[in-house]
Amino acid sequence: MSNNEQNDPINVSALNQYTYCPRRCGLIYLESEFSDNIHTARGNAEHERVDQSGWVTTQEGARTEYALPIWSDHLGLVGKCDVVEFWQDGGVYPVEYKHGARKKRLNDDLQLAAQAICLEEMTGKPVTHGAIYHHTSRRRREVSITDTLRRQVEETVAAVRALLESGKLPPPVNDSRCKECSLQDICQPEALAARTHQREILTELFNVDE
Repeated sequence: MSNNEQNDPINVSALNQYTYCPRRCGLIYLESEFSDNIHTARGNAEHERVDQSGWVTTQEGARTEYALPIWSDHLGLVGKCDVVEFWQDGGVYPVEYKHGARKKRLNDDLQLAAQAICLEEMTGKPVTHGAIYHHTSRRRREVSITDTLRRQVEETVAAVRALLESGKLPPPVNDSRCKECSLQDICQPEALAARTHQREILTELFNVDE
């Protein structure tokens, strides 16, 4: 039995949260904090719509599963795919729904890659591509599940597990990510950053720790 099998499994969505902001991941999965804003509310509504509605696949005859539970014993992951298409040629194609436009960071792509790895372990079939459906543009963006993405998934799983085992919140990033974060009021990145800066000045000037 691997070390990952001995520990509690990590939710696939935690990889997305950590890649976006480690502190956000800690607030959600260490302290069970979560707060809806307009972005998360729209995203939740879109996911509920996916769970309840049908989907016309791009390949005739594909079987489509909605809200499909997934897991990986090897990495110690559990989660749920919004949509998985099982094509007639044996292909397995996960589709993740996101409300907003494509983001600069790879957190959504990383989540999709983790889903692909889980599906490979579950089905025994290679999953080489998937898609992010951006509701804003109403278009799919195909993602290649590259070796680089797969390594990043493994590295992020290890980082999230280390965070959860430490029990300590990472410091706030206090950058452009914070403006649209639903946890901004709970996180208080500006106040904490100012306090950290003040402590650094005191340490430098007076060689004190507080």
